Amino acid sequence: MEKVSDRKNISGLLSNSSFQPILIGVVIIGAFFIGSLWTKVQILEKGVSGGSPTAANAPANAPAAPAPQAAAVAPKLDKDDHIRGDKKARIALIEYSDLECPFCKTFHPTAQKIVDDYKGKVMWVYRHFPLSFHANAQKEAEASECVSSLGGEDAFWKYIDAIYERTTSDGTGFALEKLGPLASEVGVSQSKFQECLDTGKFAQKVKDQINQGSIEGVSGTPGNILLDTKTGKTQIIPGAVPFEQIKPVVDEMLK
Repeated sequence: MEKVSDRKNISGLLSNSSFQPILIGVVIIGAFFIGSLWTKVQILEKGVSGGSPTAANAPANAPAAPAPQAAAVAPKLDKDDHIRGDKKARIALIEYSDLECPFCKTFHPTAQKIVDDYKGKVMWVYRHFPLSFHANAQKEAEASECVSSLGGEDAFWKYIDAIYERTTSDGTGFALEKLGPLASEVGVSQSKFQECLDTGKFAQKVKDQINQGSIEGVSGTPGNILLDTKTGKTQIIPGAVPFEQIKPVVDEMLK
């Protein structure tokens, strides 16, 4: 039972000037605790929600080497693939990538190092997998295909190298109005490039690669698949995995 006398005692206590700072401190600490708890709950909810493709990241603390996982469907090399390195190499590193993905930006030099260190043994195959929540990624992918059709493979690789180098990787990290000038920078007619991009000439090709990547087991970017062209063996390497952890996988496949 609540008594009137109890209320009077509480009222007197609250009016006591020496007690007020303590009370304020308790309120502040309580508010901080509740706020922190709410934030943690929100983070956990976001972490377990959704099933759409995401940017696949490697943990900050050197994770263990990727557990063996074959592709759902073994990828096949195509005559229209963008390949860096020896096209007759035994191992193909097939990367499904997004030009606005921060982890793809991180992995880009790693893929280059793999090709350089395994010269003649590993080729790098670049395919598109723009994520829907990266507003500029689809058009950037189409732009790179326009550059390839007008300027060839050298122009294509220079183009995507430049985008990865300059983008801030936040979905709109490389402005769409800069795509034309960059095409000119790598030696392609800007007017022809713009016509190609505006008509959506390669929109379907990009979408087809997204679908194919999904069929093969890719669900985020960068989505990498190592393919042994000799045995047909595959292994999925999800995320921006460091070179040191991909190396033993490549070495094992080359045995």
